[in-house]
Amino acid sequence: MKQRKPRASGGGADELALFRRAAESDPDLQPLAARMRPVSLGEVEGQDEILGPGKALREAIAGDRVPSMVLWGPPGSGKTTIARIVAEATRAFFAPLSAVLAGVAELREVVARAEERRALERRRTIVFIDEIHRFNRAQQDALLPHVEAGTIVLIGATTENPSFAVNAALLSRLHVFRLEPLARDAVLRLLRRARDDERRGLRAAGIDAGDDLLEALADRAYGDARRALNTLEVVAAYARAHGSTRAGLDDLRAAEEAPTYRHDKSQDAHYDLSSAFIKSLRGSDPDAAVYYMVRMVEAGDDPLFLLRRMLIFASEDIGLADPGAIQRVVALDQSFQRIGMPEGILPLAQAALYLALAPKSNSVLTAANAARDEVRRTGPLEIPLRIRNAPTGLMKELGYGERYRYPHDEPGHVAKGERYLPDGVGSASFYQPGDNGFEQRAVERLRQLGVWPPPHRA
Repeated sequence: MKQRKPRASGGGADELALFRRAAESDPDLQPLAARMRPVSLGEVEGQDEILGPGKALREAIAGDRVPSMVLWGPPGSGKTTIARIVAEATRAFFAPLSAVLAGVAELREVVARAEERRALERRRTIVFIDEIHRFNRAQQDALLPHVEAGTIVLIGATTENPSFAVNAALLSRLHVFRLEPLARDAVLRLLRRARDDERRGLRAAGIDAGDDLLEALADRAYGDARRALNTLEVVAAYARAHGSTRAGLDDLRAAEEAPTYRHDKSQDAHYDLSSAFIKSLRGSDPDAAVYYMVRMVEAGDDPLFLLRRMLIFASEDIGLADPGAIQRVVALDQSFQRIGMPEGILPLAQAALYLALAPKSNSVLTAANAARDEVRRTGPLEIPLRIRNAPTGLMKELGYGERYRYPHDEPGHVAKGERYLPDGVGSASFYQPGDNGFEQRAVERLRQLGVWPPPHRA
């Protein structure tokens, strides 16, 4: 068999890595979040559960005996940062790969060079794969023998549950470290560091930022450091472009303001007619509803636009007062698309007349808006462990599904008194049923379940 001649490990990919590192040190070529990436364990914020004094991962990094692992956590929690700190703190060569771009051929090349590096330099190679959950089974299987043999140390980063995202055979050879969203105070410390750093931060470009701005960014980051830093950079750039050297809340509001859509004045009639049509439906006036509908069709409006608006109306303004309304409009929409014009005016008119005469309730709209406001106010709160899915051993070890009450085992098939919302949700009740149609039965059902009137949730 022909022997492959070893390549010098200092050329090719290794040289490219050196050029990449040089580029990463140039502030003009890197966004703020990349420039402010922690370069030591002392700069890492918010992951004391895995990196605090005496923790296994910290000891492994300090002792240069890093195992193959999966870093599992939400965006901006520090997965890539930890991998790079590992590379800096050990003698190992760091070979980053993107699961989006790399294929089996690239993996084989990295492994081949790792074998040479170990044989010629007695040096380990850490292969960091960002978004490892995007690797298919064949790609993950290609890694397995080399991880098992110690040819490479694999560090995978994923936002997905590794029980599902990583093959069982490969996962069994990896340590799983779970990262949590950063606490607000941790994000705020990172933002202040980014503002005050005169070499990597905003002040290197002569820009300052007010504490009120940093507080607002920390509030809306929801534990994502990258998101907070990216927004800070955008706001600072906006302030500088408008002649200011200090970014504040006004710049944040201006930078995030959505562009206003403008319509030609000749189109005003379209929107006025649309408004009159919807308000006639909402006001239960069938004559006005069918009048404005026909007027729009005669003026050349797209009938499919009217049907889309009526589908929205069936949920927004009727909802659970008549749960069948949306099904009727869907059927009439399908009828129109099969019939076409001019006879299609009949299912259009039938839909408009039905919606105008139906009992009205906006409880679906108010419930959705209230829940959305709560989500935006409190962010992605942790789902209670007892109602999380727990099909794997790893998830059960983490407490998933523990103490779950199965409603079908309890009287009336209801786990009375059980809470399903996360801790920290403040609203007493998002759904406030009306007194029309089906919702009268909905209130009675809620009373039977013992949840009406709703208890206050702190």
